[in-house]
Amino acid sequence: MSSTHSIEHIRARLASAGQEHLLAFESELSAQQRASLLAQIDAIDLEHLPELIEKYVAGKPDFAPPGKIEPAPYYPAPKPDGSQSGRRWDPQRFRSAGEELIAAGRVACFVVAGGQGSRLGYDGPKGCFPGGAVSGKPLFQIFAEGIRANQRRYGSTIPWYIMTSPLNHQPTVEFFQQNDFFGLEPDNVSFFPQGVMPSFDLKTGKILLAEKHEVATNPDGHGGSLKALFVSGALDDMRTRGVEHISYFQVDNPLVKVVDPVFVGLHATASDSSGEMSSKMLPKRDPEEKVGVFVMADGRLQMIEYSDLPPELAKERDSGGALRFNAGNPAIHMLGVSFVEKLNEDPRFALPFHRAEKKVPHVDVQSGERVDPSSPNGVKLERFVFDALQLAERSIVLETDRVEEFAPIKNAEGVDSPESSARIQTERAARWLQRVGVSVPMKGEEPDCTIEIGPLTALEPSDLDPSRVDGPIGAGSKIVL
Repeated sequence: MSSTHSIEHIRARLASAGQEHLLAFESELSAQQRASLLAQIDAIDLEHLPELIEKYVAGKPDFAPPGKIEPAPYYPAPKPDGSQSGRRWDPQRFRSAGEELIAAGRVACFVVAGGQGSRLGYDGPKGCFPGGAVSGKPLFQIFAEGIRANQRRYGSTIPWYIMTSPLNHQPTVEFFQQNDFFGLEPDNVSFFPQGVMPSFDLKTGKILLAEKHEVATNPDGHGGSLKALFVSGALDDMRTRGVEHISYFQVDNPLVKVVDPVFVGLHATASDSSGEMSSKMLPKRDPEEKVGVFVMADGRLQMIEYSDLPPELAKERDSGGALRFNAGNPAIHMLGVSFVEKLNEDPRFALPFHRAEKKVPHVDVQSGERVDPSSPNGVKLERFVFDALQLAERSIVLETDRVEEFAPIKNAEGVDSPESSARIQTERAARWLQRVGVSVPMKGEEPDCTIEIGPLTALEPSDLDPSRVDGPIGAGSKIVL
């Protein structure tokens, strides 16, 4: 790659794309720096770059919602007593179907884990952050134990695919190695980094240089995870193993069901599902909650960002006083392996990019000086995984309960913080224990203690053995089961 021929070949490709400035400092670079820069440039799809810049950098695509929007239909979550409201369906039937698929090795887990813990004041991959309410187990360990518990239950192998980022890939791999893969077989855990996109100058559309030998890039969004599955060889590995369905979740939610047999069964066998992409939803707390909303538009299920949903629709209520557009998105999906392949192989099913104007530090190609902008100077492009919904033939949505499945850790304090996650984890644990006859001290409507139930102890309330609770739970106590 460092030969004159290779440099001239790349220089010609850059000129055709109007990006020859990326080699402005080539003569100043060491052999190692030059090779690195040329490899970065070679990874860019230069041939399609002018079209991309014209559409997304020079232009500003309109992502306004369609004219006619209806609430998305969904399968309502069964209540603790087994009763249902709204649409009638048979959870046990779909659970049985899902269990058969899991037991047959047809399901894999996929976690999007490219983020750093910087917003949490943590220096390292977010998946290494302590997520257990009492134990402080890392998030990765909680998920690994969930996979182990399901493998034990169903007598099958559930391969786990972990998408990292270029920044945290090696630390993530080393973390698993140092912890003996948390009891999982290393051959069944795969790591691959998220793709990146070049960052563009807002005015000219030129790709920015982060350093004289480094292209300025940004992660290509959680929608890029579907491309990463393809280019990394993960999909080929799934095919070899006989995997047909992928359980998708994000790294910041310690309560997620890494494999949910009811959800798997609905996705794969419901008559109104094509088995391509299915989603879970959480009822919104209020009209202003900043979560995307599942809707029906143009006859297809779509997800609309909260900022794009007209305020009058966000506030609209039905005759019973409930929000009509209440299907919030917790980023928990099922994906068909064939569907992800189609998204990557057929240009008609390519996900769109979303444009964001950001401050991007860079090197000025004229002076060679570093520039730290005080206002947005660049365009970053990324893809969103939920845009794949409208490309699926038939998609279904399953309602779930916040306390049962959603306690994200995103912020250092306040909403979606370690403290709020521990509180929700405790609420779920208390609910489960009370269901099997264990008394939990309460302070008003909240547990007056902190309780953590690990996946290896119980995946659902019926797995709990009350005799494992050593005496009465005292007020203010901290317990790990």
